[in-house]
Amino acid sequence: MSPDHPAAPHPASQLSRRRLLAASALAAVASFAAGSRAAPARADGADDAAYQRAFDEALAADKNVRRHTTPGREFLYRPRQLLAADADAQRVTAWLRARGHQVAVGDGFAGVTRLLFDRETDVPALVTKLRDPQQWPGRPVPKVQPHHVLLGCGNIMGNPGSPPMTVAALPPPDPARTGEGTGVTVGICDTGMWRQAGGYHPQWLGGAYLPEVDDEDPLYVHTDVLALQGGHGTFVAGVVRQAAPGVQVDPEQALTATGLGDEASVVAAMARLAPAVSVVNLSLGGFTQDDRASLPLANAVAALPTTSAVVAAAGNAGTSRPTWPAALGQVVAVAAVSRRAGGVVPATYSGYGPWIDVCAVGERHSTYVEGQLPLPGLPTRVFHGFAAWAGTSFAAAHVSGRLATLMTAGGLSADAARLALLAAPRWHPDYGVLVE
Repeated sequence: MSPDHPAAPHPASQLSRRRLLAASALAAVASFAAGSRAAPARADGADDAAYQRAFDEALAADKNVRRHTTPGREFLYRPRQLLAADADAQRVTAWLRARGHQVAVGDGFAGVTRLLFDRETDVPALVTKLRDPQQWPGRPVPKVQPHHVLLGCGNIMGNPGSPPMTVAALPPPDPARTGEGTGVTVGICDTGMWRQAGGYHPQWLGGAYLPEVDDEDPLYVHTDVLALQGGHGTFVAGVVRQAAPGVQVDPEQALTATGLGDEASVVAAMARLAPAVSVVNLSLGGFTQDDRASLPLANAVAALPTTSAVVAAAGNAGTSRPTWPAALGQVVAVAAVSRRAGGVVPATYSGYGPWIDVCAVGERHSTYVEGQLPLPGLPTRVFHGFAAWAGTSFAAAHVSGRLATLMTAGGLSADAARLALLAAPRWHPDYGVLVE
């Protein structure tokens, strides 16, 4: 948990997660949207299972993804790659070669060097040995890790846990709120932006960003069939704009349309952000070996201007296990809550724990794309530019937009707005400050 958090909790924080979730089970579902707009139907267990199955099949088919499957310690990583801090790369390479490993020194990024094996190797086992102080008598232990795979919402399982749902169009923006976020640019490192987003959504996304070819979301597996997270970045951008209708966005592709990326792709996307970006939205993340902070992500965040702020999703695994980059001390980690008839309650899918900074409603209705999404054993969903989706990805996007609004209202830098946000009483110790 960041030292910027206040100590005084809200009275609701006396409730345990178990009691909060029990309360949510007893409450009737209410609309998550403001005003009289009806809540779209939510995905059920069959939807979630089908989405999960499709995602598992996509992972299994990807030759550049490996699973570490020890229960409670799962993570995804790139095969035949090991990352070492630049200062440690030479002696780690020597250690590996002395033990018969054929390893080449590859490129570097964000303060780490990529070491490449010539054959399939148990990278997690090597990392464990390299982290053992007994291997380095009289010398500091090197900083090493696998090259972790990151996903669209930081979950070893499906991301988000439920598929998008078809809904009607959003109403137009409230003219009285068009000044909120004006002059602020939010960087969105995600799947990219739908090529037609500005034209299809003129009131929400038209003029809100500079269209560039390398920022486009590839979207489709073929014809108009959507990949599992095709349109994720466009949805996130719409949520940001709903929270701050005057804000500009800078979309950068960090994930494939399936929702897969890695530490290198996220670092590269952050490096491409325009100088005007002051809030960086990362609706993505992943678990790491031994739950240690990601070296390259920590370095990339530390390299940003001190006046900026980074917001990241806490993941949809429903666990207290830290998700990175959200769990980094300088990053605003966002959990999800759900709005029920009796009030706001924890979302069952959300990550939680003392490393969480803030929470927001995760069920959102936003700008999306055109296409169809077939899932095993279910009717094909057909989308016409709008969708409802649930996940910490979208809670994080809302928080990014609210930070922009706070910056405009108070004439604050992004970091000052972050500190102001975190100064509010915590709604609950495991969910942080509630951001409406």
